[in-house]
Amino acid sequence: MEKHLPALPLAFFARPAEVVAPALIGCRLVKRQTDGSLLWGVVVETEAYSQDDPACHGYRRRSPSNETLFGEPGRFYVYVSYGIHHCVNVVTHRAEWANGVLLRALVMPGEPERIAAGPALLARRFGLDRGHDRCPSHPEQGLWLAPRHAAFPADDLVQTSRIGISQGQDTPWRWYLRSSRSISRRAKGDRTPAVAEAWDVASCPSGF
Repeated sequence: MEKHLPALPLAFFARPAEVVAPALIGCRLVKRQTDGSLLWGVVVETEAYSQDDPACHGYRRRSPSNETLFGEPGRFYVYVSYGIHHCVNVVTHRAEWANGVLLRALVMPGEPERIAAGPALLARRFGLDRGHDRCPSHPEQGLWLAPRHAAFPADDLVQTSRIGISQGQDTPWRWYLRSSRSISRRAKGDRTPAVAEAWDVASCPSGF
């Protein structure tokens, strides 16, 4: 099965966060379980952050807690929000420049549609915490991002403002799959699709 879930190449992440974030929609987060099986979900919502952005963790200073964000692209940056929730990001662009993409929501095959509809829920379902900080996105590390299984219409990708931040709220650096029912919060006026209209992760090819 792993051959159907290859890791995205390093070059994919070596681009600005605002380029990588929409490109990650439809890609898959994969984790190898202790029994060797693979847990995976499709990314349906992301946000981009950059060092010159006041909402970015690396905007004011570099510290031990955000050091990973200044490192090489293609590594996971996991931080704790409000002292209790873990949030999973992937580092992008280049070293020495804080840049990354927050994975905001996934849809999981055969599971409740909102089980990973938010950063904290996503981290909890995958069992990800600060111990996974700095982990390279690679099968050998047991945690990686794999390519999209299929294309989707360009008009199905929504670009809107970020949420859950106190600064930089107007920057339109959040993207989500309109046809998914697993989005953490939809843009104003965008209704949740009916079950019959929604994109179905179960439609992924067999052996996926």
